[in-house]
Amino acid sequence: MDHTLQQQILAQGMSPEKAQEQIENFKSGFPFLPIVEAAKVGNGIRKFNEDEIKRYGKQFDQLVQEKDILKFVPASGAASRMFKDLFAFLDGDGKLENNAFAKKFIDNIEKFAFHKDLNQALEKDGSSISKALEDKDYTLIISYLLEEKGLGYGSLPKALLKFHHYSEQDRTPTYEHFVEGVMYAKGKGDKVNIHFTVSPEHEEKFKEEIAEIQPKLEKEHGVTFEVSFSQQKQSTDTIAVNPDNTPFIEEDGSILFRPAGHGALLENLNEIDADLIFIKNVDNVVPDRLKDTTQAYKKALGALLLKVQDKVFHALENIEHDNLIAEEVFEVELAGKLPEEYKEWPLAQKQEFLKSKLNRPIRVCGMVRNVGEPGGGPFWVQEEDGSLSLQIAENAQIDLNDPEKKEIFNSATHFNPVDVVCGTKDFQGNKFDLLKHRDMKTGFITGKSKNGKELKALELPGLWNGSMADWNTIFVEVPIITFNPVKTVNDLLRDEHQN
Repeated sequence: MDHTLQQQILAQGMSPEKAQEQIENFKSGFPFLPIVEAAKVGNGIRKFNEDEIKRYGKQFDQLVQEKDILKFVPASGAASRMFKDLFAFLDGDGKLENNAFAKKFIDNIEKFAFHKDLNQALEKDGSSISKALEDKDYTLIISYLLEEKGLGYGSLPKALLKFHHYSEQDRTPTYEHFVEGVMYAKGKGDKVNIHFTVSPEHEEKFKEEIAEIQPKLEKEHGVTFEVSFSQQKQSTDTIAVNPDNTPFIEEDGSILFRPAGHGALLENLNEIDADLIFIKNVDNVVPDRLKDTTQAYKKALGALLLKVQDKVFHALENIEHDNLIAEEVFEVELAGKLPEEYKEWPLAQKQEFLKSKLNRPIRVCGMVRNVGEPGGGPFWVQEEDGSLSLQIAENAQIDLNDPEKKEIFNSATHFNPVDVVCGTKDFQGNKFDLLKHRDMKTGFITGKSKNGKELKALELPGLWNGSMADWNTIFVEVPIITFNPVKTVNDLLRDEHQN
């Protein structure tokens, strides 16, 4: 690699060795995950009954009184993909009958929470939604929604779009996450910590939005919000390569680096100092009328983590004179499966093995019944040491050309809705270095193009996939109503997002 390219890599905050390692990954590819079977209810996935939900809810309220709790919300993605079909309409012939998606949008325009704002934007320029509908000028309505002359929704992040209509105000996902924070993320000193990962160009708009929300909700609920932001680090971007695995050079002679997917946010999560961290995607929110189930399950997942963590800590503190407790915690609480030869090992080897297995970050992941939505699934995976672990695996990590693996993949009953509660401190109260607990062999390689030229892009191990591969994992079934993502603007027309 010549000197100029090396200088560019250093300027990116990356070492030439790291860039070379990424290029080697392109050449060799990534091994498939050795899945053994799908995790199911009764075999790797727990299911709460109603009494447990209530009991855990009460326990949660007691357990968190002296804990620092934080809601971690990945919110840096732009909403442009939500409007892909509407952008296509603007590029088309303007005829509604030729675009079913745009027709559904226009036919239901009054049901969207941003209806009032959109009408005001049109009125400023001497029109209105009703006038544009009368004139059949659908392009005008959609352009005022997406472009800077109107609401500019096409270039904003999802977190700042109006999602839900209420009689007193219309709320963005950011607002809904604040309300959720009061419901299950109130810890020591009645403080609610919320952390948003944002794009640098949107941070000011986030701060403006939060300045309106925060004082009102603090007064209403008697809490204090501590809000923090971070940006996806430029140094986590990955080098792009040509089909022959040489660096992809842009027309101006610079190397192309690309964001490395949500796995890059592990660096952001690693800087968080809290006793309990809830991770939830920014677009997975519902109006208040549906929040009770979310609250009940979030508290139950949090209480389960704290109770299991307490048993893990106790086992680690006493492992030198009683490794039977550690065995029980590993096999019962963490659903771990010991290697076949474990029983033949001397005591010291057993203790070292159990220490290494128990002294890790811990996560409890909500899993919903598979209803055809895309998303990683829960599987039992064979580890190099002979034990089995629970992992969330994406399609790309599984060899679907292998009939046996395809059958296991197709037998999965659940998928991951990014409903994760994390414990990131060890039994001595020190923060784990989360970067040491990811599996770098679980990255992704995808085909892309730029300016008509083909390229290959590299994604880091996903935040809740390979980036947490070395965590202790507990899966719990959660109801489908707790999963309501908004992938397209018309998803906001679903009953779950209407008030």
